[in-house]
Amino acid sequence: MASLLCGTKKRKQVGDLQEEGKKAINAPLLHADPDLLPEDTLLEENAERTILDPTSREDLNFKDLLKVLIDWINSELEEDRIIVKDLEEDLYDGQVLQKLMEKLSGHKLNVAEVTQSEIGQKQKLQTVLEAVNGVLRPLDWNTEWSVDSIHSKNLVSIVYLLLALAIYYAAPIRLPEHVSVKVIVVKKKEGILIVTVNFEFISQRDAFDTLLDHAPDKLNVVKTSLITFVNKHLNKLNLEVTELESQFADGVYLVLLMGLLENYFVPLYNFYLTPESFEQKVHNVSFAFELMQDGGLQKPKARPEDVVNLNLKSTLRVLYNLFTNYKNSE
Repeated sequence: MASLLCGTKKRKQVGDLQEEGKKAINAPLLHADPDLLPEDTLLEENAERTILDPTSREDLNFKDLLKVLIDWINSELEEDRIIVKDLEEDLYDGQVLQKLMEKLSGHKLNVAEVTQSEIGQKQKLQTVLEAVNGVLRPLDWNTEWSVDSIHSKNLVSIVYLLLALAIYYAAPIRLPEHVSVKVIVVKKKEGILIVTVNFEFISQRDAFDTLLDHAPDKLNVVKTSLITFVNKHLNKLNLEVTELESQFADGVYLVLLMGLLENYFVPLYNFYLTPESFEQKVHNVSFAFELMQDGGLQKPKARPEDVVNLNLKSTLRVLYNLFTNYKNSE
């Protein structure tokens, strides 16, 4: 896929934000916040409500992302004559999500076709999300959604769910770069309403994006340097790389390369030497990432799924990180 997707509450890259944004992150406010609504006072103890900041709704990149996702859904469900116009209003009851999951997975879900009651809608959502989470669970995916968040029309949760499906099923779409949103969380604790502001990064852009888009000549130089670097070590096992994006996609060469760089033998039972399924390949790449962290490197920005899906930028990021740290290794 053409962009690196990443979005999680746990990873807040405040260094790229303006100073005003830095001060806003995780800053608790009491009562006076204009986003508090009367119904917030009815929240149960430790219950919370999540709101997308109105300014984020008007962000052009975020609006572009919504359009790309809507067009993708409509393309997938064209034969069902389903037309989505608004993600919040059209997906909250589970009907469209059911059809989308059935189309992508090729499996029929055991749910009622039409459900009008709130209970019926939530039961349908539960079945759909169990199917989605069942597919993603082996990949240790962070599920940023729930039955309640989808049914309450939480747009950020809906977007995360759709992005996960788009990544896993390798949707033929190009996602906008550098998308972030401001999320307001209202929580009741000891009878007091606390408002927390989080910045969530859904998609980011870095030097490799610019390199791919505007400097293909320099990109070839980088690729040549990386190929020389990896072959210097893989040649010790009589292995050779000629195509970076494809030969590292199953994770095998990544695991073996880490063993060579750190001077240890990786037991064959720790990874799949001849992976066949998508899940096995993701396991291998994830395991290689763990070895990198064990070696003192930071967790790669790339997602294992993106490397498996032949995303060149993701593969370049991973290999360039290794090159930077081990270029002087023999």
